[in-house]
Amino acid sequence: MEIAGYLASLIIGISLGLIGGGGSILTVPVLVYLFRVQPVIATAYSLFIVGSTSLVGSYPKYKLGQINLKTALIFGIPSIAAVYATRAFIVPAIPENIFTIGSLVVTKSLLMMLLFAVLMVFASVSMIRDKKEPVEAGAEEQKFNYPVILFEGLVVGTLTGLVGAGGGFLIIPALVLLSKLPMKQAVGTSLLIIAAKSLIGFTGDLGKETMNWSLLLTVTGLAIVGIFIGNKLSGKVSAGSLKKGFGWFVLVMGIYIIVKELFFPGTGGGH
Repeated sequence: MEIAGYLASLIIGISLGLIGGGGSILTVPVLVYLFRVQPVIATAYSLFIVGSTSLVGSYPKYKLGQINLKTALIFGIPSIAAVYATRAFIVPAIPENIFTIGSLVVTKSLLMMLLFAVLMVFASVSMIRDKKEPVEAGAEEQKFNYPVILFEGLVVGTLTGLVGAGGGFLIIPALVLLSKLPMKQAVGTSLLIIAAKSLIGFTGDLGKETMNWSLLLTVTGLAIVGIFIGNKLSGKVSAGSLKKGFGWFVLVMGIYIIVKELFFPGTGGGH
């Protein structure tokens, strides 16, 4: 299973390099089902892996002028505060056994996996939908809807803290619609925001959990190698078709996790 996990880690990075997002949604399932990491710890590991990979991926975007630092600050600050507070205070405060429905005991681990699976389903719909990219309106004056951007930053940060996913599928549309960024700048800026909030959010877990640094650094290294492979392949593969196909895969995975966790708990994974 570990060999499959290492291959999947590479695929996470390749998908990020090819389609600019989506790959991070697989990190928690890979850690839980292939490396047998306990779900709550897997969400912490995911923050480090996603943050480090996004940071490396954002550097070439910065060199190309595809990162808007002012927008990253305005959206990123509430998002970073929310993800840190969620990891440092909210997640530890959630009881191990939350409530019972009939014979089903909803535990902290079960809740984390179900939340993650629901997020996967939403992410997959966003990838499958055949949306036309907004016109590159670089000359349009940038306007900020501050209250909405701050609120969206808090929501995305809290979700990231709970489930350990980057949330690019939520951030990119927000940056295009609320900050009037061109699509390429929105993708680059999103990577920087994801990197900052994920890595700072991860520090909220330090000292609370015992980290397997060997596993963490190996998976992160493979994902980073995957990003470079994905970048090389990106010119040869249709990003639209790939994104849609990957979206269907994520949808099937999300439904699988919901069914498995509700009806076949304890049959694999790090519970």
